Amino acid sequence: MIVIPARANQRRKRRCPAGVVGIAGFKDDAQRPAMLQQNVTACDVEPIHVPGSIQPHCIMLIADAHSLVCVGEAGDVEGILGRAAVGRQLGDILGASAFGRMSAITTGHLAVLGRIVGRVHPLNAVAYRSGEFAVVEMDLAEEMAVEAVPYLVDLDAASARFERSASVSELCRSAATVFRELTGYDRVMVYQFLDDDAGVVVGESVAPGNYNFMNHHFPASDIPKQARALYLRNKVRVIPDVDYVPQPLTSDRDLRDIDLSDSTLRSVSPIHIQYLQNMGVKASASFSIIKDNVLWGLIACHHHQPRTIPLTARMGCQTLANSLARKIKAKEDAQLHRERIRLRSLEDGILALLGPESSLDELFAKSGERIARMLYADGFAAVQGDELYVHGKTPDPIDIRKLADHLKVPASQQTYATASLSSKWDEASAYMDVASGVLAVTMSTEVPTILMWFRAEHVEVLKWAGNPHKDTAHDPAAVLTPRSSFEAWSESVRGKARPWTHAEVESAGRAVRLMLEYRNNQRLRELNRELTISLRENQGLVSQKDYLLKEVNHRVQNSLQLVSAFLRLQARHATNDEVKQNLDEAQKRLNAVALVHRRLYQDESVEVIDLSRYIESLIEEMTTTMDANWRDNLTLDLAPILIATDKAVNVGLILTELVINAQKYAYDGAPGPLAVKLEQHRNSLRLIVSDVGRGKSKSAKPTSGFGSRILAAIMDRLKGNIDEEDDAPGLRVIVTAPIQ
Repeated sequence: MIVIPARANQRRKRRCPAGVVGIAGFKDDAQRPAMLQQNVTACDVEPIHVPGSIQPHCIMLIADAHSLVCVGEAGDVEGILGRAAVGRQLGDILGASAFGRMSAITTGHLAVLGRIVGRVHPLNAVAYRSGEFAVVEMDLAEEMAVEAVPYLVDLDAASARFERSASVSELCRSAATVFRELTGYDRVMVYQFLDDDAGVVVGESVAPGNYNFMNHHFPASDIPKQARALYLRNKVRVIPDVDYVPQPLTSDRDLRDIDLSDSTLRSVSPIHIQYLQNMGVKASASFSIIKDNVLWGLIACHHHQPRTIPLTARMGCQTLANSLARKIKAKEDAQLHRERIRLRSLEDGILALLGPESSLDELFAKSGERIARMLYADGFAAVQGDELYVHGKTPDPIDIRKLADHLKVPASQQTYATASLSSKWDEASAYMDVASGVLAVTMSTEVPTILMWFRAEHVEVLKWAGNPHKDTAHDPAAVLTPRSSFEAWSESVRGKARPWTHAEVESAGRAVRLMLEYRNNQRLRELNRELTISLRENQGLVSQKDYLLKEVNHRVQNSLQLVSAFLRLQARHATNDEVKQNLDEAQKRLNAVALVHRRLYQDESVEVIDLSRYIESLIEEMTTTMDANWRDNLTLDLAPILIATDKAVNVGLILTELVINAQKYAYDGAPGPLAVKLEQHRNSLRLIVSDVGRGKSKSAKPTSGFGSRILAAIMDRLKGNIDEEDDAPGLRVIVTAPIQ
């Protein structure tokens, strides 16, 4: 049989108190486990979750998690149960009802198994999982089982007392009274952790004749970080008698490393045992106050005589502690909400001073008092380049500018807030009387604007439960010992101002953001006003331009119609067929140009035209001067393409030439099938004119007539090319040109 010895309570030379409520502990060197024979020199690394022993007012059974056969035990198992437990099934020990609840045990959660029949007294049993083991803990229960309904009514009444509290401080004082009535301890304290992990007693109820710790502070070292982690995981801790002798674990297996983080019975630190003895405490209990999964504080119970509380009372107190945490959260949230509403109304009042003709410079110069009062600041300053605006109690202008340069970058990333500027920047010590607290925000203007609120030094007198600086060893290898004095000790704290609240930090950032938005909106309004005037002037110029262009186009159209009529008249009276044919071709070319001008006159846009609509109209115009049979033989396949007007004229002239050529040569002057297709290929247009006539003779030489010269000149202007293909039968002419 292996005996897992308990840890020794060795004499220690370096102060490291271990908690207001309790952490872990042992009695003599002979019982200290081999793995912990070395002296503990740092509270934060003491392995309090593997003590290797339990307190003697209870028993512990350790079973294999799979077979549920007991493999280890601690405490007076034979005296309480009537026989040893090792080697037996837990079902034989617990009974069917309690054993049936074993299937629900997990790590990190305490499962209540119920009342167990002991050899002399009834027992309360709880269980949890620890690695490969199932752990069952039993302690003495009430002689008579507690009736559920009356007990729940009492708990509800106690919780209702929390509801009637008007503030968090009143709530904590009420909670201390309620817990002392329920537990019967001499002293109950509601202990809140601060930002630096130190703690302060915010509520207390004590029996007559006892000294009190209300508003006293305790250093962070009193509750090391691993103890705080256990308080977050294991919400209840009871030490019925601080003078107990630890009961070691016994087993055929090596259980030295078994994790007892979830245990309600594990031994506590010898440092804390001495700590409680130095306070004159004989029994203690603690209940965690957990808000938003963070350890907000503890309910610490002390008694000057040994005292225990049964499982039912412990679970009831834990339920009340959870209710207290919810009430604290609700009241803190309500207080934050009220503060935010107040700040929003002040922000609105300040922004209302920014009239249509006002500027931020005027706001800083005239409303510095209101801006400072918004955040309960003693002074306000705004630095923008060479400009400086101040109000109230502020450092010297030279110091303000140096501080602005120091805070410009960090305050641009997020709102900068500190209640002790001198502890973060040595130069601020010179003016900590007027600016110990600083809240700063950088506004992203062309020249950065730094807004700063100042709070003067507030000399605070803290009450400590003993001198927190006394007998602190500087040797990291020194052996630990708890502090022995808890007499009230006062300390004056200099270089600190009243802290900025979360709502105030939010408000400063939001107010600056809204000021910047107002400034930008004001500049946008001015720019829009200037743009509106410019646009109105430009619209007038465009209207004049459109009028002039349409007037010119109208006059050109009239002139073209006169010339076209003259050509038509000359062709009618011409006796020579060649002259008549040339006059007809000239008229068609002239019609192509005239059609564009009609389009310009009719459309709203004078610069861009839909080429497909233009070609369709041009073909329609041309067919009026052609044999009527041509209309039935024309096929159009036109894709809409927007093109510059001058290019449309050139494309129209090319199309006119190609149609004239098809009339003359494709079918020897007779009507025949003629297809006109317009398509877009990437950034180019393709105009295809094809027939099924006799095609182009391979022996024909390139011509240099008037039409050919026109096509060559136009294609050069369009920066395109023209290709002829044998359509077998007929001829296919492809004109390609860039659209832009």
